[in-house]
Amino acid sequence: MPANDAPRVTDAPLETIVLGMGCFWGAEKRMAELPGVVDVESGYANGEVPGTYEAILAHERALRSGAAARRDPGTPPGRNHAEVVKVTFDPARVTLAAVLAKFWESHDPTQGDRQGNDVGSNYRSAIYTQGAAQEQIARGTREAYQRALTAAGRGTITTEIAPLEVYFRAEDYHQDYLKKNPRGYCGLGGTGVRYPAAEKPAADGPPDDGASTTRPAGAGPVAPAKSGAPTGAAAPVPPRLDGEALARDRQLVVFEAADCGFCRQFEADVLARWQAEVPVARTLRAEVPAGWTLEKTLFATPTIVLFEQGREVSRYTGYDGDAGRFWKWLGLRLLTPEQRRIAFEQGTERPFTGSHLDEKRPGTFVDPVSGAPLFRSDAKFESGTGWPSFFNPVPGALTLHEDASHGMRRVEVRSASSGIHLGHVFDDGPPPTHKRYCINGNVLKFVPDAGER
Repeated sequence: MPANDAPRVTDAPLETIVLGMGCFWGAEKRMAELPGVVDVESGYANGEVPGTYEAILAHERALRSGAAARRDPGTPPGRNHAEVVKVTFDPARVTLAAVLAKFWESHDPTQGDRQGNDVGSNYRSAIYTQGAAQEQIARGTREAYQRALTAAGRGTITTEIAPLEVYFRAEDYHQDYLKKNPRGYCGLGGTGVRYPAAEKPAADGPPDDGASTTRPAGAGPVAPAKSGAPTGAAAPVPPRLDGEALARDRQLVVFEAADCGFCRQFEADVLARWQAEVPVARTLRAEVPAGWTLEKTLFATPTIVLFEQGREVSRYTGYDGDAGRFWKWLGLRLLTPEQRRIAFEQGTERPFTGSHLDEKRPGTFVDPVSGAPLFRSDAKFESGTGWPSFFNPVPGALTLHEDASHGMRRVEVRSASSGIHLGHVFDDGPPPTHKRYCINGNVLKFVPDAGER
């Protein structure tokens, strides 16, 4: 992955270091973000098997089943390669110590032969050095980061530091993977523990900033606050979410990472317009509030987790701009079976059986998933059809779609915010529009105006 294109200021040779951080897709992206890094390549290193993805996966399966081939009788099975990235950097712009500070912060180096949900010796944390000077710096940064982890109550670093013995470039389809695959993911940024500010060397550019914010349903857009840390200094560790300040009955938490484009897109497409009844909180830490529990390790950002009674009940991992997929995931969890049948299977409730048929109070009918306004009550009229009917929607609230089902030609009405099916529109309504939006009452939620009961 070609990284920063700034011109070089000297003719000094470039340097390389080989780093294992779990799956190399996210590692490639994270290390390419550092100013002074000029190229990042995915590869395999320090194993004793052929340097291909298929061979590595097959050997890992054999190791875990106890059937790996031995090099010689009486010797242990051959070691597998680690998935790694070869980082090429300009020492005039960024030091090796600064590259390694980014490495420590960008993954969890305490997990042994795994990284998040990726389990196996091929996902081990590693620094493979070229020369005694690199090894000395690597060990020094490991000691510094271990002190920071210990102070934060985290575990012991398991990262292997060893000379680079063998390296294979990974297949072309693994290079620049996140650029070529929009459903890929960004790394979580590791433990959330920053490399010690007093020992962090300056790089050519500002560090990641971090913060943790919470906002209730219906609040305006919220962005992570800037840390204000000077260039080359470590940003403060964002605080852990406070479980006492969250809704224990039902709460969404969005786990994000600094410099994650997918997270910024999710913010723009979904969070900036949040009106849903379920409250949402955001954090740059891969930790749940104290006393709350996840079903499995987080491994990608953004990950949106729905908690009920402090326990994970569902999650949505990654975001590629398809807001409809996110709202369907949430709707399938929040809606009743009858609502789901209507919303996602284009179902229809039987006439005179749905909700809100006799609702006449001043207020707004909203999408039951996204909370977005759909109709005002003063646009509702009695059509005699057995379904709530309206002659005018809230501007921009609906999308219209041709429907040729059941041998008829109709115009389907969907919610513009969540994409759920609402009903159909006909040309036999009252003035001034002469439209009749025939809507399933069970997929409407009524919010009375202030002062109404």
